Amino acid sequence: MTSRTALIEFAEQHQIPIAKDKRGEAPFSVDANLLHSSSEGKILEEPWDAPDEMVWQRTIRPEDAPDAATEITMEFERGDAIGINGERLSPATLLTRLNELGRVNGIGRLDLVENRFVGMKSRGCYETPGGTILHAAHRAMESITLDREAAHLKDSLMPRYAELVYNGFWYSPERRMLQALVDESQHSVTGTVRLKLYKGNTIVTGRKSPHSLYSMKHVTFEDDQGAYDQYDAQGFIKLNALRLRLGAMAGRRGGAL
Repeated sequence: MTSRTALIEFAEQHQIPIAKDKRGEAPFSVDANLLHSSSEGKILEEPWDAPDEMVWQRTIRPEDAPDAATEITMEFERGDAIGINGERLSPATLLTRLNELGRVNGIGRLDLVENRFVGMKSRGCYETPGGTILHAAHRAMESITLDREAAHLKDSLMPRYAELVYNGFWYSPERRMLQALVDESQHSVTGTVRLKLYKGNTIVTGRKSPHSLYSMKHVTFEDDQGAYDQYDAQGFIKLNALRLRLGAMAGRRGGAL
């Protein structure tokens, strides 16, 4: 099918119910699943025009959300969210619960211009209420359980991973290779995250893990009692500044002649 008109005609011929406006045609196109919905086309094609409120079908306006924050905890095991407020849930049930929490707190709306695989730019309005909360909680859990360089490597590869999924290469060998790396990174991502949901915002207020790399002994601003020798920094600073000192000796400033 090559056009929206052909799609509508097919739907009418096969008694498939679809939403229509007064012109007999849907005002925008919607794709949806458990994770999110995306709305594009028609009244949304002009990127300067603000989306009509009817575009948002999974969340209430942040301005209309409750004046009191909703506080929850999320439990993780090896990178997977397994429960909310101490109740163990299946993946589908957990995401459904997060979707409702996101909906009533106006969380997960996104109006963006994306770059399609075929080369054009396209404006879309996305709603991912549960996924937005899950993402914030998972990142918080990783922040105390992933080694610094492991976290940086994973973050550097995530745009590539997202690009592969966006472009339809889920079953490609490169996606499987990246997946193996991601799975390896999640072995210690276990623990609990506490969040506040408030008027479109997902705010992390606490995180704990039996595999935490966070050491109170080493991060204290008080007397560290030998946990860290400040004199160790002297050689560190000299080595890292060597290239800058050589540049200065050559009469350069900031890399410029």
